[in-house]
Amino acid sequence: MELPLKGIVILEFSQYLSGPCAGLRLADFGAEVIKVERPKGGDAGRRLSIENLWVDDSSLLFHTINRNKKSITANLKDPDDLRFVRQLIVHADVITHNFRPGIMASFGLDYASVQKINPRIIYAEISGYGKKGPWSHKPGQDLLIQSISGLTYTTGNAKDHPIPFGLAMSDYLCGNQTVQAILAALIRRHKTGKGALLELSLLESLIDFQFEYFTTYFQSKKQPKRSEISNGHPLLGAPYGIYKTSDGYIAIAMMPLKKLNAAIECIELNKFTEEESFKKRDEIKAILSNFLLTDTTAGWLKKVQKHDLWIMPVSDWNQLIQSSTYRALNIEQEFLAGNKKIKTTRCPIRYNKQYFLSDKPAPKLGEHIDEFKREIVK
Repeated sequence: MELPLKGIVILEFSQYLSGPCAGLRLADFGAEVIKVERPKGGDAGRRLSIENLWVDDSSLLFHTINRNKKSITANLKDPDDLRFVRQLIVHADVITHNFRPGIMASFGLDYASVQKINPRIIYAEISGYGKKGPWSHKPGQDLLIQSISGLTYTTGNAKDHPIPFGLAMSDYLCGNQTVQAILAALIRRHKTGKGALLELSLLESLIDFQFEYFTTYFQSKKQPKRSEISNGHPLLGAPYGIYKTSDGYIAIAMMPLKKLNAAIECIELNKFTEEESFKKRDEIKAILSNFLLTDTTAGWLKKVQKHDLWIMPVSDWNQLIQSSTYRALNIEQEFLAGNKKIKTTRCPIRYNKQYFLSDKPAPKLGEHIDEFKREIVK
């Protein structure tokens, strides 16, 4: 397959998750992504372990986010290394970094300086909280961003403490928005020949993620409230949520109460009108919660099947990967890291009916520096 970004060179000064997440997807699309790492230790994500799982001398997480890339080392405080990096910039199409504001400028690698070296450069920088304001120099860590953005008040029930998403939402969202911005800038450069400065922040990405909540809040002047029971979405009425059955859980999405009741035959639901589905949300959900305990997950699914309702079982990962739906996606891929075969997920996009697949592992620290000194730097 002729990859759409073949020939595009990206210098990734990023570490941990947000910038490397963007680089992962761009590499999937065919770009040559070159990690510029510190000589000692490299990307700090190399030491960020998941359940103490390691591949060679780097964490499994690092391999997950950085497969299909190359690595060079450079001490940006060293004049010779900095000269080498500047020569690389001449050949690059895109630079990404997620250092705090001012760090790249201290090395003379801010956008204005880089633009003098390569006027066509697309320069994407990710910060935690933006470049202005009292938080601009605070660390952009996902749990902190989720907490300050209000997102932790959308998960869990009303009496629960604030609950974060169980993964690095701000990093993954901002990383993918960085990809969108870079692709847009590449199209613009193709048309005009001009580079671009792209500025993103983890906080802005999570605020954008909550655009429904913020728009509602701006109009109503009221904080969205989680339901007391089976909260699924603070802005939606009953029956929306997750409910326990006698042997598991089911998820019920938005639907008219009468249509749901035609399938499950809960007599107590008959006293509520559709207009009361939000106003009396907790009362309705309490009735449903007790009623759904009277049968198994499979039993309820069988009853609702002929009514074509938006109801699904709640699966853990073991159950999901055994399902025919999961197998039909063909979403797994493998790569060889050292002597160890690693299974991971592929890019979720199909391109002309083909998958973006790569069996190249994450690079060892500085693995490709000789290649670039020999082939790119004259």
